[in-house]
Amino acid sequence: MPEMLSFPVNYPVKVQNGGLFISRGMGTHPTRQLSSHELIYVVRGTLSLQEENTRFDLHEGESLLLFPGREHKGVTTFDPELKFYWLHFDIVKNTTIIKSQQINPSLQLDIPQHCKVRDTETLLTLFRLFLYEQERGGNSLELFLILLLQEVSRAWPENLEPGGPGVALAYKARELITTQYHLPLGTSELADRLHCNADYLGRVFRLTFQMTLTDALHKQRVAAAEKLLLSNTGNVADVARQTGFNDVAYFRRVFRKLLGITPAAYKKLYCREHINSQ
Repeated sequence: MPEMLSFPVNYPVKVQNGGLFISRGMGTHPTRQLSSHELIYVVRGTLSLQEENTRFDLHEGESLLLFPGREHKGVTTFDPELKFYWLHFDIVKNTTIIKSQQINPSLQLDIPQHCKVRDTETLLTLFRLFLYEQERGGNSLELFLILLLQEVSRAWPENLEPGGPGVALAYKARELITTQYHLPLGTSELADRLHCNADYLGRVFRLTFQMTLTDALHKQRVAAAEKLLLSNTGNVADVARQTGFNDVAYFRRVFRKLLGITPAAYKKLYCREHINSQ
């Protein structure tokens, strides 16, 4: 008998059910108060709902989270083009899980109630996989729910719409970082080149890519340094200079922070001398 690895899997959520709604242009969303959360994602058309005293108009690519204990209802007749996924779930009150979340903050998801989804293709794929798993009676529904909620948590902020000037500026900054990382480059220099305010550039870049300009620059420079170290040309000081680091000690600190190893140790570990016997 082959050896098997067994371990318990616990998720802080419990799925009730989910489905896909396709409108025929008749009727409205029922008025009701659920004891569970409901996640809605609009694939096409428009869905207008009211939760308590707040109205939500959901368009293609937008999601909505309805909370338990709050009355919600349809505001208008169903759009003939409307198509949306829905999923009911509960939050599990498990003290063990709650304690583990407090120990590891990375498990925390901050999910906006109404938002524009960033990666629509991934979300659609996850919903399809969820319904497939539900149909075959699988036991991975909670896993797909966690992945769905994670994608929604990565949504575009309200003040930063895809295709807007802020996002375009952030992408231009990233292009400069990717191609000119070896030059003296920082937030001020990037802002000067893009003719914008440095604080604004830093803010929209972080909202767009979930990292600071400095972190993006460090990642690009260290990635370039890895290639130079593996090519076995030049010493650490040469590599630091070629990748835009004027201070070798600072280069070592950044490299070790990102890769968990010093540049010299990296070079020794991964760079092998090629020996030809002929």
